Amino acid sequence: MKVLGIDPGTAACGYGIVHESEGRLRATVHGCWTTRAGQRQDQRLKTIFEGVGELIKEHGPDAVALEESYVGADARIALSVGQARGAVLVACAAAGVEAVEYAPAHVKQAVCGYGRADKQQIQRMVKLVLGIDVKNQHAADALAVAICHATAPRMAAA
Repeated sequence: MKVLGIDPGTAACGYGIVHESEGRLRATVHGCWTTRAGQRQDQRLKTIFEGVGELIKEHGPDAVALEESYVGADARIALSVGQARGAVLVACAAAGVEAVEYAPAHVKQAVCGYGRADKQQIQRMVKLVLGIDVKNQHAADALAVAICHATAPRMAAA
C-alpha cells in the first residue's frame, strides 16, 4: 500500500509518501510546500492543489491521509488550515484517489503510542520507523499521518 500523507496548512503544507509492503514501511518522498504571507489566498491554495495533484500523478498512491483540523485559540488559523484541507480534498477527488482524515490524537497514538505526544516525539518516531532523518516538522507530521493510515489495518487486527 502506498499512502500520501498531508499535514495541511497554507503557510506550510507538509507531504510524505510511505510505502507499506509485507509489514515494512519506507518513505519514498517527503517535503513541504511553503507560500508567502502576503500572497493572495487563492494562489496559496492553488499551490497546494497543484502540488497534491502532481504527487498523485507521479507516485500513484492508493490513498491520501490528512490530519483533521485542530481548532485552537486562533479561529483564523483554523479557517486557513480548513481551506488548505479543502484544496487537498478537491485535488484527491479530481484524481479519483480516496482521502481519509485522522484526528491529531489518533495519529500520535498510532505513531508514538501516546495521544498527547509532542512534535519532537513524533519527529523521533518517524525517524525510527522509517530510518530517515526528516528535518522539516511539517514533512515529519505528514509522514506520521501516512504511517498511521498504512498501519491502520494491522493495528485493527492486532
